[in-house]
Amino acid sequence: MGRPFVQNIRFVLQILVLLLLLLPCSISAHSGDGSSQNTERETAGITESLGTKIPLDVTFRDETGKPVKLAKLITGPTIILPVFYRCTNVCSVLQFRTAAALQKLELSPVIDYRVISISFDEQETPDMAARSRKTYLSTIKKPFPEEGWRFLTGDRTAIHRLFDVTGFHFQRQGADFSHPVVSIMVAGDGKIIRYLYGVTVLPKDLALAITEARSGVAGTSIRKVMDFCFTYDPVGKTYVFNLLRVSAATVILVASGFMAFLVLTNKKRRPSSGDNQ
Repeated sequence: MGRPFVQNIRFVLQILVLLLLLLPCSISAHSGDGSSQNTERETAGITESLGTKIPLDVTFRDETGKPVKLAKLITGPTIILPVFYRCTNVCSVLQFRTAAALQKLELSPVIDYRVISISFDEQETPDMAARSRKTYLSTIKKPFPEEGWRFLTGDRTAIHRLFDVTGFHFQRQGADFSHPVVSIMVAGDGKIIRYLYGVTVLPKDLALAITEARSGVAGTSIRKVMDFCFTYDPVGKTYVFNLLRVSAATVILVASGFMAFLVLTNKKRRPSSGDNQ
C-alpha cells in the first residue's frame, strides 16, 4: 500500500476512535427515562405510572351534563389536563398556554389527538365546564372542532378512580386545592405515555409526546429513533435535541463510508502481478 493511503486510513481511524469516546459521554449527559418522581408525598404531588393503563370505563359528565365514558373519548393520543375550573391561577395558565400551543401544532385535532380537561373538584358542574370550553376554544385562532378539546366533571368516585391510577395527588384546602401542574399523555388504549410538567407548553413537546402515544408501546422503532435524537429533560421538563449524539453518529457514518471508499479505490489502483512482470 502507498504511504498516502496508510496516512488516510490512520487519520480516519483516529477520528472514529475519538468520536466513539465522545459518544458515551453524549448519551450519559442527555439520557433520561423522563420519570420525575416527586419525593414529597405528604400532601400533593405526582407518582409517575408510565406504562399503566387508566380505567377507560370511568364515567364523567360532559359539558351538557350527559354521562360519557372515557373509552368514548380516548380513541387515540390524548392529552389529559387535571384542573379545577374555578382556579384562576396555574390551571388557567396551563389551559391558556395549551390553547396557544395547539394553535401552532401541525396536526389535526380529533384525527391525530384530543385534549381533555378533567376537573378533580367533585363540586364543580357541567355549566362550569361549558364556560371553560368557550373561554379556551375562543383563544385558538384557527378552525378547531369542539370535539378536539372536551371539558369534563365527575363525582368523587370517578375522580379518584382516574387520578389515583395516574399518580396525580391533590388535597383540598378550603375552597382551593394544593395540586401539581402536569399534562398527562395517554395512548388510545389508555396507557400512560408521558408526563409533561409545569405551565410551559411547547408545540414541539406536544408533537413528540403525541408521536410517542401513537406508537402505544415503549420500545418501538419510533420510540427508539426519538430517544436517540431527543430525550426528555426531567430538570427542564422538556424534550431536548441531542446535537452531540446525532452529530457524532453522522460523522461516524460519513467517516466509515470514506474509509470504505479509500479501501475500494486502493484495490482498483493496485497493479496486478501480471502487469509488473
